[in-house]
Amino acid sequence: MRKKRVVFQGESGAYSEIAALKVFPESELISKKMFQDVFEALNNATADSAVVPIENSIEGSVNEIYDLLLDTEKKVSGEVFLRINHCLIANYHHTDRLEKVYSHPQAIAQCRNYIRTKNLEPVPTYDTAGAVRQIKEGKILNGAAIASRRAADLYEMKILDQGIEDMKNNFTRFIILSDVETKPSGNDRTSLLFGLRNKPSSLFLVLQDFATHKINLTKIESRPTKEKPWEYNFYVDIEGHQEDKNIMEAIRSISNSTTFLKVLGSYKKGTF
Repeated sequence: MRKKRVVFQGESGAYSEIAALKVFPESELISKKMFQDVFEALNNATADSAVVPIENSIEGSVNEIYDLLLDTEKKVSGEVFLRINHCLIANYHHTDRLEKVYSHPQAIAQCRNYIRTKNLEPVPTYDTAGAVRQIKEGKILNGAAIASRRAADLYEMKILDQGIEDMKNNFTRFIILSDVETKPSGNDRTSLLFGLRNKPSSLFLVLQDFATHKINLTKIESRPTKEKPWEYNFYVDIEGHQEDKNIMEAIRSISNSTTFLKVLGSYKKGTF
Protein backbone atom coordinates (compact mmCIF):
# COMPACT_ATOMS: atom_id res chain seq x y z
CA MET A 1 0.00 0.00 0.00
CA ARG A 2 1.48 3.34 -1.03
CA LYS A 3 2.05 6.18 1.38
CA LYS A 4 -0.30 9.13 1.50
CA ARG A 5 1.07 11.97 -0.65
CA VAL A 6 0.95 15.33 1.10
CA VAL A 7 1.86 18.53 -0.71
CA PHE A 8 3.12 21.76 0.86
CA GLN A 9 4.56 25.08 -0.33
CA GLY A 10 8.26 25.76 0.06
CA GLU A 11 11.54 23.87 0.30
CA SER A 12 12.30 21.09 2.76
CA GLY A 13 12.62 22.72 6.16
CA ALA A 14 9.78 25.17 5.54
CA TYR A 15 7.28 25.69 8.34
CA SER A 16 4.61 24.20 6.09
CA GLU A 17 6.63 20.98 5.93
CA ILE A 18 6.97 20.97 9.73
CA ALA A 19 3.18 21.38 10.05
CA ALA A 20 2.64 18.57 7.53
CA LEU A 21 4.97 16.26 9.47
CA LYS A 22 3.04 17.04 12.64
CA VAL A 23 -0.17 15.69 11.06
CA PHE A 24 1.19 13.15 8.56
CA PRO A 25 4.49 11.81 10.02
CA GLU A 26 4.52 8.67 7.87
CA SER A 27 3.52 10.26 4.56
CA GLU A 28 5.37 11.10 1.38
CA LEU A 29 5.84 14.88 1.41
CA ILE A 30 5.88 16.80 -1.87
CA SER A 31 7.24 20.35 -2.02
CA LYS A 32 5.97 22.98 -4.45
CA LYS A 33 7.31 26.46 -5.08
CA MET A 34 4.02 28.38 -5.19
CA PHE A 35 0.64 28.04 -3.47
CA GLN A 36 -1.01 27.75 -6.87
CA ASP A 37 1.20 24.71 -7.59
CA VAL A 38 0.03 23.13 -4.32
CA PHE A 39 -3.63 23.51 -5.25
CA GLU A 40 -2.96 22.27 -8.78
CA ALA A 41 -1.32 19.09 -7.44
CA LEU A 42 -4.30 18.56 -5.16
CA ASN A 43 -6.87 19.26 -7.86
CA ASN A 44 -5.27 16.94 -10.44
CA ALA A 45 -4.90 14.13 -7.86
CA THR A 46 -1.10 13.96 -7.86
CA ALA A 47 -1.42 14.59 -4.11
CA ASP A 48 -3.92 13.23 -1.60
CA SER A 49 -3.80 16.11 0.87
CA ALA A 50 -2.32 19.58 1.22
CA VAL A 51 -1.20 21.56 4.25
CA VAL A 52 -1.22 25.34 3.72
CA PRO A 53 -0.96 28.35 6.05
CA ILE A 54 -4.07 30.49 6.30
CA GLU A 55 -3.25 32.97 9.07
CA ASN A 56 -0.56 34.06 11.47
CA SER A 57 -1.33 35.33 14.96
CA ILE A 58 0.91 38.38 14.43
CA GLU A 59 0.73 39.26 10.73
CA GLY A 60 -2.79 38.11 9.95
CA SER A 61 -4.20 36.28 6.94
CA VAL A 62 -2.50 34.68 3.96
CA ASN A 63 -4.77 36.28 1.38
CA GLU A 64 -3.79 34.11 -1.58
CA ILE A 65 -5.15 31.02 0.17
CA TYR A 66 -8.64 32.54 0.45
CA ASP A 67 -8.65 33.22 -3.29
CA LEU A 68 -7.50 29.67 -4.11
CA LEU A 69 -10.16 28.14 -1.83
CA LEU A 70 -12.81 29.71 -4.04
CA ASP A 71 -11.91 27.49 -7.01
CA THR A 72 -11.15 24.12 -5.44
CA GLU A 73 -13.60 21.29 -4.79
CA LYS A 74 -11.40 19.89 -2.02
CA LYS A 75 -12.59 20.15 1.57
CA VAL A 76 -10.98 21.72 4.60
CA SER A 77 -10.68 18.56 6.69
CA GLY A 78 -8.49 19.73 9.56
CA GLU A 79 -6.30 22.41 11.03
CA VAL A 80 -3.00 22.52 12.89
CA PHE A 81 -1.36 25.31 14.88
CA LEU A 82 2.41 25.66 14.81
CA ARG A 83 4.54 27.77 17.14
CA ILE A 84 6.87 29.79 14.93
CA ASN A 85 10.41 30.09 16.28
CA HIS A 86 12.62 31.96 13.83
CA CYS A 87 16.37 31.49 13.63
CA LEU A 88 19.04 33.66 12.01
CA ILE A 89 20.98 31.27 9.79
CA ALA A 90 24.24 31.79 7.84
CA ASN A 91 27.05 29.94 6.12
CA TYR A 92 29.69 28.64 8.53
CA HIS A 93 32.29 30.89 6.89
CA HIS A 94 30.11 34.00 6.91
CA THR A 95 31.69 37.44 7.21
CA ASP A 96 31.67 39.17 10.59
CA ARG A 97 29.66 42.03 9.09
CA LEU A 98 26.30 40.77 7.85
CA GLU A 99 24.54 43.22 5.54
CA LYS A 100 21.40 41.43 4.28
CA VAL A 101 18.78 39.07 5.58
CA TYR A 102 16.75 36.82 3.26
CA SER A 103 13.35 35.29 3.98
CA HIS A 104 9.65 35.13 3.14
CA PRO A 105 7.93 38.54 3.55
CA GLN A 106 5.82 37.23 6.46
CA ALA A 107 8.91 36.04 8.35
CA ILE A 108 10.64 39.37 7.69
CA ALA A 109 7.59 41.21 9.03
CA GLN A 110 7.54 39.02 12.14
CA CYS A 111 11.17 39.96 12.87
CA ARG A 112 11.16 43.60 11.75
CA ASN A 113 12.39 45.03 15.08
CA TYR A 114 15.22 42.51 15.28
CA ILE A 115 16.22 43.27 11.68
CA ARG A 116 16.22 46.99 12.38
CA THR A 117 18.37 46.70 15.51
CA LYS A 118 20.89 44.58 13.58
CA ASN A 119 20.86 47.13 10.74
CA LEU A 120 20.20 44.45 8.11
CA GLU A 121 18.70 45.01 4.67
CA PRO A 122 15.70 42.68 4.20
CA VAL A 123 15.57 40.72 0.94
CA PRO A 124 12.18 39.01 0.31
CA THR A 125 12.20 35.45 -1.03
CA TYR A 126 9.42 32.97 -1.83
CA ASP A 127 10.10 30.76 1.19
CA THR A 128 11.97 30.70 4.51
CA ALA A 129 13.81 27.41 3.91
CA GLY A 130 14.36 28.48 0.29
CA ALA A 131 16.24 31.49 1.64
CA VAL A 132 18.60 29.17 3.53
CA ARG A 133 19.17 27.15 0.38
CA GLN A 134 19.75 30.36 -1.60
CA ILE A 135 22.52 31.68 0.65
CA LYS A 136 24.12 28.23 0.81
CA GLU A 137 24.10 27.50 -2.93
CA GLY A 138 24.93 31.12 -3.81
CA LYS A 139 27.79 31.11 -1.30
CA ILE A 140 26.46 34.38 0.11
CA LEU A 141 28.76 35.26 3.00
CA ASN A 142 27.52 38.74 3.86
CA GLY A 143 23.92 37.66 4.34
CA ALA A 144 21.81 35.42 6.55
CA ALA A 145 18.36 33.83 6.34
CA ILE A 146 15.39 33.74 8.68
CA ALA A 147 14.02 30.22 8.87
CA SER A 148 13.44 27.21 11.12
CA ARG A 149 16.02 25.19 13.03
CA ARG A 150 15.04 22.25 10.81
CA ALA A 151 16.08 24.24 7.72
CA ALA A 152 19.49 24.98 9.28
CA ASP A 153 19.98 21.29 10.09
CA LEU A 154 18.87 20.07 6.65
CA TYR A 155 21.21 22.41 4.78
CA GLU A 156 24.05 22.10 7.33
CA MET A 157 24.12 25.81 8.08
CA LYS A 158 25.05 27.77 11.20
CA ILE A 159 22.44 29.19 13.59
CA LEU A 160 23.64 32.62 14.70
CA ASP A 161 20.62 33.46 16.85
CA GLN A 162 17.22 31.96 17.63
CA GLY A 163 13.88 33.14 18.90
CA ILE A 164 14.35 36.36 16.92
CA GLU A 165 10.64 36.94 16.26
CA ASP A 166 9.44 40.22 17.76
CA MET A 167 6.43 38.64 19.49
CA LYS A 168 7.01 35.34 21.28
CA ASN A 169 3.34 34.34 21.12
CA ASN A 170 3.76 33.70 17.39
CA PHE A 171 1.62 30.93 15.89
CA THR A 172 0.60 30.07 12.35
CA ARG A 173 -2.64 28.26 11.66
CA PHE A 174 -2.49 25.73 8.82
CA ILE A 175 -5.47 24.05 7.19
CA ILE A 176 -5.56 20.54 5.75
CA LEU A 177 -7.24 20.07 2.37
CA SER A 178 -8.40 16.70 1.04
CA ASP A 179 -11.43 14.72 -0.14
CA VAL A 180 -12.20 13.68 3.44
CA GLU A 181 -15.46 14.86 5.00
CA THR A 182 -15.18 14.54 8.77
CA LYS A 183 -17.92 13.56 11.18
CA PRO A 184 -18.86 15.68 14.22
CA SER A 185 -16.44 15.36 17.14
CA GLY A 186 -18.16 17.70 19.58
CA ASN A 187 -15.35 20.24 19.22
CA ASP A 188 -15.56 21.38 15.62
CA ARG A 189 -15.16 24.36 13.37
CA THR A 190 -16.85 25.03 10.01
CA SER A 191 -15.47 27.30 7.29
CA LEU A 192 -17.77 29.06 4.83
CA LEU A 193 -17.25 31.28 1.81
CA PHE A 194 -20.02 33.45 0.40
CA GLY A 195 -20.79 36.49 -1.71
CA LEU A 196 -23.26 39.29 -1.00
CA ARG A 197 -25.34 41.66 -3.05
CA ASN A 198 -24.07 45.23 -2.91
CA LYS A 199 -26.95 46.71 -0.94
CA PRO A 200 -27.51 48.07 2.57
CA SER A 201 -27.63 45.57 5.46
CA SER A 202 -26.64 42.55 3.35
CA LEU A 203 -23.80 41.56 5.72
CA PHE A 204 -25.86 42.46 8.77
CA LEU A 205 -28.62 40.04 7.73
CA VAL A 206 -26.14 37.17 7.46
CA LEU A 207 -24.56 37.95 10.82
CA GLN A 208 -28.01 38.27 12.34
CA ASP A 209 -28.83 34.74 11.13
CA PHE A 210 -25.75 33.40 12.91
CA ALA A 211 -26.74 35.22 16.08
CA THR A 212 -30.34 33.99 15.88
CA HIS A 213 -29.10 30.40 15.66
CA LYS A 214 -26.65 30.97 18.55
CA ILE A 215 -23.57 30.36 16.42
CA ASN A 216 -20.24 31.82 17.49
CA LEU A 217 -18.17 33.41 14.70
CA THR A 218 -14.44 33.04 15.31
CA LYS A 219 -13.27 34.77 12.12
CA ILE A 220 -14.60 36.89 9.26
CA GLU A 221 -12.44 38.02 6.36
CA SER A 222 -13.36 39.93 3.20
CA ARG A 223 -11.63 39.48 -0.16
CA PRO A 224 -12.23 41.43 -3.42
CA THR A 225 -14.23 39.45 -5.97
CA LYS A 226 -11.81 40.71 -8.69
CA GLU A 227 -14.80 40.93 -11.00
CA LYS A 228 -16.33 44.26 -9.96
CA PRO A 229 -14.55 47.05 -8.06
CA TRP A 230 -15.49 47.30 -4.37
CA GLU A 231 -17.43 44.04 -4.28
CA TYR A 232 -16.28 41.35 -1.84
CA ASN A 233 -16.53 37.70 -0.94
CA PHE A 234 -16.53 36.78 2.74
CA TYR A 235 -14.72 33.95 4.48
CA VAL A 236 -16.20 32.96 7.85
CA ASP A 237 -15.19 30.46 10.53
CA ILE A 238 -17.90 29.37 12.94
CA GLU A 239 -17.95 27.01 15.90
CA GLY A 240 -19.75 23.73 15.31
CA HIS A 241 -20.20 21.14 12.56
CA GLN A 242 -22.28 21.49 9.41
CA GLU A 243 -24.29 18.44 10.54
CA ASP A 244 -25.35 20.25 13.75
CA LYS A 245 -29.01 21.23 13.57
CA ASN A 246 -28.50 24.94 14.30
CA ILE A 247 -25.76 25.23 11.67
CA MET A 248 -27.81 23.39 9.06
CA GLU A 249 -30.69 25.79 9.71
CA ALA A 250 -28.39 28.84 9.57
CA ILE A 251 -26.80 27.74 6.29
CA ARG A 252 -30.22 27.18 4.79
CA SER A 253 -31.33 30.62 5.97
CA ILE A 254 -28.31 32.65 4.88
CA SER A 255 -28.31 31.06 1.43
CA ASN A 256 -31.32 33.30 0.74
CA SER A 257 -29.23 36.42 1.44
CA THR A 258 -26.08 35.47 -0.50
CA THR A 259 -25.14 35.43 -4.18
CA PHE A 260 -23.38 32.10 -3.56
CA LEU A 261 -22.55 30.01 -0.51
CA LYS A 262 -19.80 27.41 -0.30
CA VAL A 263 -19.22 25.19 2.72
CA LEU A 264 -15.45 24.72 2.66
CA GLY A 265 -15.57 22.02 5.33
CA SER A 266 -16.18 21.06 8.92
CA TYR A 267 -13.32 19.70 11.01
CA LYS A 268 -12.08 19.15 14.54
CA LYS A 269 -10.48 22.22 16.07
CA GLY A 270 -6.72 22.19 16.30
CA THR A 271 -4.87 22.60 19.58
CA PHE A 272 -1.95 24.87 20.41
